[in-house]
Amino acid sequence: MLKRYLFLIVLLCIAVPVLAEEKAKTQVSETKEMQLDKIVVTATRTEKEIVDTPASTSVVTKEEIEERNIQAIDQTVNALPGVFERRGKGIMDVQAAISLRGVPGQQRTLIMLDGIALNRAYDGTVVFGGLASEDLERVEVVRGPSSSLYGGYAMGGVVNFITKMPEKREITLKGGYGSDDLWTAYASYGDKFAKKVSTFLSYGYRSTRGDITDYNVATTKPAAGYSGWSPTTTRSGKVAYLVGDKGRNGWWDENITFKAAYDITSFSRFTLVFMRSLYEYNYGPPNTYVYRNGLPAFSGFGVNENTFIGFPGGKSQDIYKVGYETEVSDTKVKFLAAYNRGYSWYNYSYSTAAATKLNGGPGTTSINPSGSWDLDLQATRPLFDKHFLTIGGAYRYNWTYSKVYNLVYWKDENSLNGFTRDAGGRDMTYAFFTQAEIHPIDKLTAFIGFREDWWRGFDGYSNSVGINSKHYPHNSVSSFNPKGALVFTPFKNTVLRASIGKAFRPPTLYELYGSYTTTTGRTYSGNPGLKPETVISWDIGAEQQLWKGGVLKTTYFQSYIDDLIYGRTVSATLTDKINVGKAKINGVELGFEQKLDMGLRLFGNYTWNDARIDKCSIKPEIEGKRLTYMPVQMFNLGGTFVHKSWTASVIGRYVGKRYQDDDNSDRANGVYQSYDPFFTADAKVSYQVTSSATISASMDNIFDKEYYSSYKAPGRTWYGTLTLKF
Repeated sequence: MLKRYLFLIVLLCIAVPVLAEEKAKTQVSETKEMQLDKIVVTATRTEKEIVDTPASTSVVTKEEIEERNIQAIDQTVNALPGVFERRGKGIMDVQAAISLRGVPGQQRTLIMLDGIALNRAYDGTVVFGGLASEDLERVEVVRGPSSSLYGGYAMGGVVNFITKMPEKREITLKGGYGSDDLWTAYASYGDKFAKKVSTFLSYGYRSTRGDITDYNVATTKPAAGYSGWSPTTTRSGKVAYLVGDKGRNGWWDENITFKAAYDITSFSRFTLVFMRSLYEYNYGPPNTYVYRNGLPAFSGFGVNENTFIGFPGGKSQDIYKVGYETEVSDTKVKFLAAYNRGYSWYNYSYSTAAATKLNGGPGTTSINPSGSWDLDLQATRPLFDKHFLTIGGAYRYNWTYSKVYNLVYWKDENSLNGFTRDAGGRDMTYAFFTQAEIHPIDKLTAFIGFREDWWRGFDGYSNSVGINSKHYPHNSVSSFNPKGALVFTPFKNTVLRASIGKAFRPPTLYELYGSYTTTTGRTYSGNPGLKPETVISWDIGAEQQLWKGGVLKTTYFQSYIDDLIYGRTVSATLTDKINVGKAKINGVELGFEQKLDMGLRLFGNYTWNDARIDKCSIKPEIEGKRLTYMPVQMFNLGGTFVHKSWTASVIGRYVGKRYQDDDNSDRANGVYQSYDPFFTADAKVSYQVTSSATISASMDNIFDKEYYSSYKAPGRTWYGTLTLKF
């Protein structure tokens, strides 16, 4: 019944323009005037006003970013409809991810930085930590399958973070301090010389002692004579006991960006880019809540000391890019070559042996370098004055390997004590794509395109001490991904859209070759024979200006995912991966924005995602269950106010219940590792003291809402900054 009502809402919103035709004729068209500055390139690979794009597209501008307290670049999109930003414990969260339209997993949504794919070759995740939001010019979000233009990862859509390139001298100095001893510093310099050479250089640094986010929960009741523990439950509601925490989760990161561009002619530009980001996390002294004879106890009551340990780790990322744009006989040509190299490490211990202590003892360290080469060439030219054709080709090459070593002391990653296991592999993709933009009649634009990808995985291997090394056969497949869309503007203030498309995702190198055997003898095996996942999606939507400054947007969509990659328990000693799943997603996105002359902007949006497992041949009992980590409902309400030297913003966000377990058995809320529904409100106020100096103060989670997103989420926090711009 709910589906019917939501679908009727969409139809009603589409019908409103027809009923309001006479009124629309007498109004001044302001829809495009309101958004002339919002030019996007991600949706079609060509410059388009946002109202003319064939997909549901949002743009977050530099001004909108500065109006909020953005500490991580993925937070820039968390107030948009159809977007779920998963970040459970503030800037310290190394599992942050962005998902679009209910499609789960970061490996199924393409994340780009200046057109460069950030999804890691290893597992498709993205390193958001260390990337500076101050570098951003805007963020473009394109919802819906986009493999027809961008290939793999783009099942849910595309998010493109676009950094700035000043056209005149700009110097920025920024410093801040906030809760949990958070210190930040940022500096940038941009200039243009002789009307030909543009440069931009920036550096940013942050550090925090962090907060307590990870807890020690035992499933065995402490023995008699021990006190201080408290009863709790697991995320599935089973009896458990809270016995301590792992201490404050500290963090530091830094980034450096260098960009240069040379305007060879008025229509030819050559660009160079280098970006480096780095972060490390650690944990302070752990705390036990258990006492015996008045003394703190870390063992002896059913747990070992190592269960209190929060293990350290870190990641780095280096991005190199060369770009060239020119125009030849009305044909615009773009070329991009990029290399993205990542490196991650973390220390840990598989064993619960008493030999692993809080301040020392054996452990292991895992290192994981990976890299991706990207080449992309496209050309766009007009046809018969009214139409446009884009054609191009792309090449992507990925490599990765992971190695695990024993450590004499788990705190020291340099105390190596022998090799344990390693695994790795490579893959590559060749692609050809084309898209036609056709204007058959006035007010109607049709977009028809497709992309053919030829993917191949090879050189996969795994090796563990005491077990023969394995070399896997290569795997190859091709995927044809078409997409069609219509954009119709029947009246001056009305835009109607409809689209249908197919997308795919090849298995990651981890899913193919990430095999290893633990010290307990259990083997987790990749599957070199995995097939790509695919999705077919369609949507229909409308954008209507209701009155001066007021805009209503609505979209209804459905997605059908096939060949979902799923973990399979083969035996008591073996777990592997297999294509077994189907999923279906129904959804609605509603959004409203009102701009007032006094400098006030109000907005609100609502997202409903009914994302469920449709079929799972190896585990039929989960059919009909909700996809993991995906909330059913989300909404955002907010406003910004700009008047003379003052800027203020308030945003409230609601995220519904999510499940980590595929059978949705983790229904408990308010306990460690649960995924609670929550509503939080954030606010920021800025005052421009002089023409070059601005001070600001912000507060997140104003109502100090306590909830868990696996980790304990941050409570009420504050942050103040001083920004100097010259």
